[in-house]
Amino acid sequence: MQLTPVAIHEAMCLIDTIYRDKPTKPDYDTIATAVFSQPELGVVGLTECVAAERFEEIEIYRAAFRPMKNTLSGRDGRMLMKLVVDAKSRRVLGAHVLGHDAGELVQILAITVKAGLTKEAFDATMAVHPTAAEELVTMYTPSYRVKGGERV
Repeated sequence: MQLTPVAIHEAMCLIDTIYRDKPTKPDYDTIATAVFSQPELGVVGLTECVAAERFEEIEIYRAAFRPMKNTLSGRDGRMLMKLVVDAKSRRVLGAHVLGHDAGELVQILAITVKAGLTKEAFDATMAVHPTAAEELVTMYTPSYRVKGGERV
C-alpha cells in the first residue's frame, strides 16, 4: 500500500530486524485507512467478503443510525458501523465506519483489531453517552451470519 504510515511502519520493522535483533514483519491485514470524503469512511482489518473466504463462519454486527448530536441539532447526517467477527474465536476481524469522524474512530478501532480483541471485550466496555462510538459497544446481537460464503 502506498501510504506514508505504511512506509514508516515498514522502515521501523526493518530497523527492528537489522539493528535491534528483533525480526519483525509488517502486518498488512490491520492497516487502518480513511477516505476524508463527505461522509468520511474508515476501515481496518478484513472486509466481510475476505473474512467469509478465510473463516468457516462469521458474524456481522451492524448499526445504522442518526447520531444524537445530529438529532438534537436537527441535522440529517447518519452513520453506519459494522464489526466483522469470527464466530468460533469471537475475535473482531474488521471494523468499518461511515460518517462523521470515521477516520478518528477507525484509528482507535485499529488497536482493538490488531490486539485481537474479542466481541466480548467490546460488550464488556462501558459506553460513553451520548456518542456515536457507543454503538460499537452496544451491538449485542449479530445482524446476520455468513457460513460457507452464504448469508444465513
